[in-house]
Amino acid sequence: MRFHVITLFPHFVESYTNNSILGRAQEKGLIAVKTYNPRDFTKDKWHRVDQRPYGGGPGMVLEAEPYLKAAMKAKGKRTKRVKTVFFATDGKQFTNSTARDWAKRYDDIIFLCGRYEGIDARAPKILKAEKITVGPYVLTGGEVPAMIAIDAISRQIHGVLGKFASVEEERIASPNVYTRPEILKWKGKNHRVPKVLLMGDHKKIEEWKTQKRKR
Repeated sequence: MRFHVITLFPHFVESYTNNSILGRAQEKGLIAVKTYNPRDFTKDKWHRVDQRPYGGGPGMVLEAEPYLKAAMKAKGKRTKRVKTVFFATDGKQFTNSTARDWAKRYDDIIFLCGRYEGIDARAPKILKAEKITVGPYVLTGGEVPAMIAIDAISRQIHGVLGKFASVEEERIASPNVYTRPEILKWKGKNHRVPKVLLMGDHKKIEEWKTQKRKR
């Protein structure tokens, strides 16, 4: 899986994706994450990418052309199994089901990360980008949503996690997890691991996990 992130702040994305599980997945060749700065696709010597909005309003709007050129660079000659995503507050909710579906259906995913008042609406329209949101709130840019999506999708790819059973849908039956020590002493109180987890009875343990999930 190849992820292409179009962003004014490449280092934001790279600092996250080049480390830990995602970093190791890249080293193994299971995924690839590449960033593209729209400023590199501008014509003027100042590499300006924003202008005042037509119709008035606060803030600045990112020009369409630098994003279009960056997206074309990312896409290259690929015509199949490529998806372009635009993060917007009115987009479709991104879920774990979305991550599973995209991991199966696409080889390349291009993320358009806006800033300021957003990207000129003509860019995502021309690119036929799907509007996606990661939650009912407003963020300062699309970099965090892109990293969320990359993380969630990568987890669905065999080999990225040490154990494929670690994917969230397999873990959801055990929302409460415990490890050593058996008794945690904190500020004069003893906090114990539930006895059922210490019994070695796997049937009862699974029943306990299911009850916790339902609650």
